[in-house]
Amino acid sequence: MSTGSAIISKADSEVTNLDMHKALEDCESNMSLGNKKIIQSFPLSYKLDGKDVLGRLEGMHGNKLEIKAHFITCSKQHFEDLLEVIEEAGVEVIDFIPSPIAGSLITLSKKQKMVGTALVDIGGETTSLAVFENELLISLHTFSIGASDITNDIALGLKISLEEAESVKLGTSSLEFSQKKLNEIVEARLSDIFELIENHLKKIKRNELLPAGVVFIGGGANTLNLSELSKSFLKLTSKIGTTDMFGITKTKLRDPQYFVALGLLLSTKNQTGYSEGTFTNLFKDIKNTLKSSLKQLMP
Repeated sequence: MSTGSAIISKADSEVTNLDMHKALEDCESNMSLGNKKIIQSFPLSYKLDGKDVLGRLEGMHGNKLEIKAHFITCSKQHFEDLLEVIEEAGVEVIDFIPSPIAGSLITLSKKQKMVGTALVDIGGETTSLAVFENELLISLHTFSIGASDITNDIALGLKISLEEAESVKLGTSSLEFSQKKLNEIVEARLSDIFELIENHLKKIKRNELLPAGVVFIGGGANTLNLSELSKSFLKLTSKIGTTDMFGITKTKLRDPQYFVALGLLLSTKNQTGYSEGTFTNLFKDIKNTLKSSLKQLMP
């Protein structure tokens, strides 16, 4: 997060989009990026001549514009390496969208984002936390711990293969084992994840203060007893992410591990969420996207 300012450029002191852009640029220049690269920026609040501005800023009159903005960054080296690999595969990169932002388009409602909620994407190697309030992204952080760590712990604790451990974690295994020991293993690793989340929420002063609670997505969201343990540890309403965009249609895409990919398809249309008929349009998009991708990969 950073702050910046700009002097209103027009002679009649009317605020224009150019002034807002200059203030955001100043906000960015005040950051200490080091080896990081900005992926996306989110203006959080504005002040005009020292007074908070609520609603539309453009068209108001004043002398000095101040802005507070949230910037999503990543390692510059990782970004460049990823970009190089994708381009070497012959695929054109249109944009970079953080996974929690994409996942939120599928999972979170406008009301949830308004009152305050945390979206937690538990992937294989990392866990991302995105906090929304007043329909704005106010914080995003990624932790170097994920669902694979739970699988590894189960494999070691129960002395079974990684494949078997994955099935046990998801509750689809036919193996006989001590349920008490399994619960202890899973709870210990999830507690590590919850502790990181709790510490970050404390840092931004939102611990136990998110009315819409915590919503989990990603492959790790399918871990047994996740929502119950989260509610107990974080003292917030917790649930596994769902979507009603498919209506009554039966599809594996209801699984929260697919929500980021689905959100990326929606984000290409600059949507803020799904609506009636999205399911039909979505598969048209998937079909067109696959056709486009195959054309790019053909010699």
